[in-house]
Amino acid sequence: MVTTAIILAGGLGTRLKKTVPSLPKPMAPILGRPFLEYQMDYWIGQGVNKFILSIGYLNQTVTKHFGRRYQEASIDYIIEDKPLGTGGALLMAAQGLNEPFLVLNGDTFFEVDLNLLNDFHKQQRSEWTLSLFRANQSERYMGLQLANNGEIIALESENSDSNLFNGGVYLINPSVFDLLDKPSRGKISLENDLLPNFISSGGVLYGLECIGKFIDIGLPKDYHRAAEILIH
Repeated sequence: MVTTAIILAGGLGTRLKKTVPSLPKPMAPILGRPFLEYQMDYWIGQGVNKFILSIGYLNQTVTKHFGRRYQEASIDYIIEDKPLGTGGALLMAAQGLNEPFLVLNGDTFFEVDLNLLNDFHKQQRSEWTLSLFRANQSERYMGLQLANNGEIIALESENSDSNLFNGGVYLINPSVFDLLDKPSRGKISLENDLLPNFISSGGVLYGLECIGKFIDIGLPKDYHRAAEILIH
């Protein structure tokens, strides 16, 4: 059973700053509640009982709101004194973990059945499994090419012809970090640095298409429709 989730919530949220100027993006209000609460509620319902929040910009807004517990889950914090990027934040937050764990983006909500994801992960003997959604948004998300067994055979850049996209929910074994070359520079991208690094080091990525609701609040137009996605 997977019970720990890292949430990468340290970004500046530049595209949403004019709409929510005084809050970090994961704390943007949806019907009076921070977006992050909806995300954490969902994963607590899936059996997660420990969150590690990697936060940077206006981080005290997060720590003051949540403290060390939310509902029945404990919360630890990784504070990014300097922007680490999603990859650097993951490397720091995962230190000391010795069981498979989830990694989530703090500005997206993806309705993924954790039991199905975990079963697929075990069946494929995967070390790193991505949850994928299908859409026609190749200009915005990382498109992927998938083999019949779920192995990711190509990481595509933007403008890919693929209509399967990385949904930002990852199931990872700690053994992944034995393969990765740890980049020495400060700001590291999970998608553009760590994933290719893992493959080039001999790792095999798997992807599972999930049909649940998906919302990314990074753009104002999507933020404004988040309530209808999260509540219904």
